[in-house]
Amino acid sequence: MSMSSRQIELLAPAGNFQGFIGGLNGGADAFYLAGTKFGARAYADNFTEEEMKEVLFLAKLFDKKVYLTVNTLLKNTEMKELYDYIKPLYELGLTGVIIQDFGVFEYLKRHFPGLELHASTQMSVTSLEGAKYLEEAGAKRVVLARELTLKEVKEITAAGIETECFIHGSMCYCYSGQCLFSSLIGGRSGNRGRCAQPCRLPYQTNGKDGYCLSLKDMCTLEHIPDLIDAGITSFKIEGRMKNPAYAAWVTGIYRKYMDMYLNH
Repeated sequence: MSMSSRQIELLAPAGNFQGFIGGLNGGADAFYLAGTKFGARAYADNFTEEEMKEVLFLAKLFDKKVYLTVNTLLKNTEMKELYDYIKPLYELGLTGVIIQDFGVFEYLKRHFPGLELHASTQMSVTSLEGAKYLEEAGAKRVVLARELTLKEVKEITAAGIETECFIHGSMCYCYSGQCLFSSLIGGRSGNRGRCAQPCRLPYQTNGKDGYCLSLKDMCTLEHIPDLIDAGITSFKIEGRMKNPAYAAWVTGIYRKYMDMYLNH
């Protein structure tokens, strides 16, 4: 397959309806977003059911894909809500669901045939064996841990496994977002979508104040050729908590340079 004919997806964040429109104008191929439940960004505006229906209508009109984040850890009492939450969106053509909880993964596989199941980066997939296991379990795509090297990513894509990798945005100081810091000091769990981001605060070390836990944002523009050549299927931009202008501009810039490399 020639490079120009290979399907590479640019995946934009949509924290609200305006963010979706921003990413659409920026040239995104697909969007990831959350409704009113089970999303890892509970403090984003997110989408009402009516807004979700409109997004799915526009996505179909413009031939775009939409992935719903169901990427928190669910409790037993919440599983009964899951079916009624997913069913109307599934019937309207939702492309897929991004999942952290393996119980949710098995439940959706059983009840919604044909719905793409994507293993969230919070499943901490860091090896070829882990990716193979999820593919055999029914995952259409594996969102790889951000800690992997490009060489490790290539080993997974070379096995024919569909992968998604973050290319831009905020970085978590903890391994694949598996963090209990917010829970311990504030009673708000990141694994339940309510991280208070204590790692972004200043702390004192050796008598000096500083942001010792806050990482710089990721920006991979100069590495686009290497990322494309690595065989990654979907290039993911982080940012559901950011404003619509961010979604539009960042998506547009990556669209420009991805197309330049693919076409020339």
